[in-house]
Amino acid sequence: MTTTHAALSRWVDQVAGLTCPDRIHWCDGSPGEYDALLAQMLASGELHPLEGRSHPNCYLHRSHPDDVARVEHLTYICTSQREDAGPNNLWMDPTEAHRRMDALYAGCMRGRTLYVIPYCMGPIESPLARCGVEITDSAYVVANMRIMTRMGSAALRRIEREGTFIRGLHSTGELDPERRFIMHFPEELSIQSYGSGYGGNALLGKKCHALRIASWQARNEGWLAEHMLIVGVQEPSGRTHYVAAAFPSACGKTNLAMLVPPEPMLKAGWKVWTVGDDICWMRPGPDGRLWAINPEAGFFGVAPGTSSRTNPNALAMLHRDVIFTNVAVTADGQPWWEGLDARKPTLDWRGQAFDPACGPAAHPNARFTVSARHCPSLSPQAEGASGVPISAIIFGGRRANLVPLVMEARDWAHGVLMGASMGSETTAAATGTVGVLRRDPMAMKPFCGYHFGDYFAHWLSFDRPGMRLPRIFHVNWFRKSDDGKFLWPGYAENLRVLDWIVRRCDHRAEAHETPVGLLPTTRDLDLRGLDVSPSHLSELLRVDSAGWLRELEQLADDFEAFGDRMPERLDKDRRAMIAMLRGEVAPARRTAS
Repeated sequence: MTTTHAALSRWVDQVAGLTCPDRIHWCDGSPGEYDALLAQMLASGELHPLEGRSHPNCYLHRSHPDDVARVEHLTYICTSQREDAGPNNLWMDPTEAHRRMDALYAGCMRGRTLYVIPYCMGPIESPLARCGVEITDSAYVVANMRIMTRMGSAALRRIEREGTFIRGLHSTGELDPERRFIMHFPEELSIQSYGSGYGGNALLGKKCHALRIASWQARNEGWLAEHMLIVGVQEPSGRTHYVAAAFPSACGKTNLAMLVPPEPMLKAGWKVWTVGDDICWMRPGPDGRLWAINPEAGFFGVAPGTSSRTNPNALAMLHRDVIFTNVAVTADGQPWWEGLDARKPTLDWRGQAFDPACGPAAHPNARFTVSARHCPSLSPQAEGASGVPISAIIFGGRRANLVPLVMEARDWAHGVLMGASMGSETTAAATGTVGVLRRDPMAMKPFCGYHFGDYFAHWLSFDRPGMRLPRIFHVNWFRKSDDGKFLWPGYAENLRVLDWIVRRCDHRAEAHETPVGLLPTTRDLDLRGLDVSPSHLSELLRVDSAGWLRELEQLADDFEAFGDRMPERLDKDRRAMIAMLRGEVAPARRTAS
């Protein structure tokens, strides 16, 4: 396969001249090409076959033990002006970044194949979609990109029609942590990655393109590129509301995106439809609503904790045509991870005999890559070119205390403040200490490609005449009691909270005003058949005024870091909440929707 796109052809030749591959392969995305890649990786030992009867066409990849997660401390935004990257990003001068990367790339593909991967993020015919080309020397990356994007000939034809594309250059290099960088050049619409084979660092269509570069594009073009799932909530009446929700990685996004209603609600006729589990691109439509697509074509999900109890829809699609990364293996060759079932694995994620004394069998950030077509709850609208209309936006994170089960913003600006002040306990999806509370605005701290102050201002800019904006909510499934136990059962039962949210969107549910937002009472939630004590429910919806005062006062320091680019409107709302918590201003006594 070749191209009529002269600039693309020149770029491929330039990269080949720098990296010196043995051969160049233009990827067409065909089944035959995919099968050949799998056979090649099986022969080299890069992939391992799993039990063929229980898991046909499923394979295991074991990554280098030092290459198992995103490397935020080695991820840079390279803008000509340092302040445009903002204090939320590591910055490097573009000239210096190119110098460093060129030195790493020089001759790095000798003895290897240079793969050219044309891909489309979003349905091929969608006006919301954007295209890119990734050059890589990793067959594993090619195979995963085929699952995660619309990759191959159709994408190349769109690139040739439109003339524009995101340029991504990747090499696994030596997998040396001391020679590893992920560089983003938003002004050039390009990405360079070296020294890692891990998904978030190497599958450049994912976090690098679909969030860091796309967020820059979205700010310039008037849309939003967000770290959000998209889910359709269908009521027994048949009415479906589409909800976008932002959670940090490994905090239950995939579980919520593929939620199965609890038995009483299932019998009543509730359904949940999956549009996407990780990334959401939203654009204002002619009707003033935000319309969203999932730019991805597959799921790159966290395996540990996925089970028939936590996410039966995810488990149902993991029995064929899956690439597993860093899971354990049972004696009969099946994939296994903590939380799956009571079986005992024989090999851990490193391929060694499993010894519980040496840590978990599967890596805590072990992954599965699978096509969205295999998802039992996939929405019929998932491939729609126009996207789906968003009724509600939800923010959330892991908070053991303080944050109620659910609260609604008073207006759009207050909702942006909710998102800007999000905090969550860290997880294994990124390198570093696990369980530490860090501020993660809109779950975009690792992914926003520019200054957070400008990002918040961009969000606020959507509040203008003619817009029919979604309502904004904040949820917290992870609040704990004093003895360290979760107060809310989570998983399927989270639909009870979504029920209140969608009824609020239709003016069919009540709420009461508090200084931190609009909250339901226990009467407003459908709790039939739910085994949660009244004291736990009371605690889940309690507003800790003293704790919130501390939170909001600390938030001032976080906002101050963004300097004069921080929108004054958000700090004004922060100060207003403090005044209400201190009793200096009484909250409005609203109970109607």
